[in-house]
Amino acid sequence: MFDYNPYEALQGLKPVEAFSLVSSDVRGDGALDRAQVGSSHRGLDRSPQLSWTGFPAETRSFAVTCFDPDAPSASGWWHWAVVNLAATQTSLPTDAGAASGDNLPEGALMLLNDDRERRYSGPTPPPGTGVHRYFFVVHALDVPHVDVSTDAALATLGMQLFFHGLGRGILVGTASGD
Repeated sequence: MFDYNPYEALQGLKPVEAFSLVSSDVRGDGALDRAQVGSSHRGLDRSPQLSWTGFPAETRSFAVTCFDPDAPSASGWWHWAVVNLAATQTSLPTDAGAASGDNLPEGALMLLNDDRERRYSGPTPPPGTGVHRYFFVVHALDVPHVDVSTDAALATLGMQLFFHGLGRGILVGTASGD
């Protein structure tokens, strides 16, 4: 497992408040359940239930992302991204990342992941790459809507999250490529 934590690096550039993020489906720093793992690893590709509290009072919206910094690429791998969740939204149900989008609240926008699919794509670490970490992050933002195309590169979203971020809740799960 690598030591790179993209959110620690960003906090060094722009400090933001930390807040609580919990899940009935993900045990912090533990192996992800079969339901959250990708289908090519005999999983179900179901995004985990997430709940958050303690975010900054100035929050105007939220975004949710799932990122693997341990993927064998210089840019990691984005598994899921949702933006424009209302500031009153403090949880998402299991499988909110279904391709249909039916489990997302009204107004939420799911972006293309690095598989070029508009859904949660469960972890499928390549053989021989060891244990990967999956950062499930809720970003508290200072704008009511993130101005980003549904087909935008997730690096574009990352810039929006950086410039509009007020805080983040982070939960990390793992999966093995061995």
